[in-house]
Amino acid sequence: MPPTKTRGPYAKGAERREQIIQTATDVFATEGFEGTALKRVAELVGVKEATLFHYFRGKQELLTAVLAERDRRGLAASDQEEVGLRLLAPIAERNRQEPGLTTLYAVASATANHPGHDSHAYFQDRYAQVVEELAQDIARRQAAREVRTDVPATMLARLVVAAFDGLQLQWLYDKSVDMADGLTQLVDVLLAPPAA
Repeated sequence: MPPTKTRGPYAKGAERREQIIQTATDVFATEGFEGTALKRVAELVGVKEATLFHYFRGKQELLTAVLAERDRRGLAASDQEEVGLRLLAPIAERNRQEPGLTTLYAVASATANHPGHDSHAYFQDRYAQVVEELAQDIARRQAAREVRTDVPATMLARLVVAAFDGLQLQWLYDKSVDMADGLTQLVDVLLAPPAA
């Protein structure tokens, strides 16, 4: 008979850390991450606010973990049939429904450009992955002559990502901006085969 696994302090700490991430993601999605949000997370988890940082090096590490959880949830909720460019409008719609996390993403991405920043590697890796996935989708479409072929797929992917972030920033200031529709129109225009 195999030995039974004991649940030591490490396992409990990992569970508590995961509970904090899940709770913070839920709270930040609707209430934002400023002001009393951390106090609210601590209350819901059943600890003091200072205790949250027993499980994280600091606030920025917690915020980065929340952003990674946001990404994980987004992928889990997405239609597995959707890939590349077809994912953009549904992601924009999800971001519209989670204004706190969308604001957190915009603020964190704007401040994490220094290599020593706790979120730098997360954003660097995330942008590289998103550009690569979009470029692969665009390259497949280029090979099938569905989209323009006069611009490299990677450059088109970078332009789409730049437009996504730009539309998202505009939406943060003006909720009448329709990010999903804007992205759909952008893809139609940007990737249309050039006129003969």
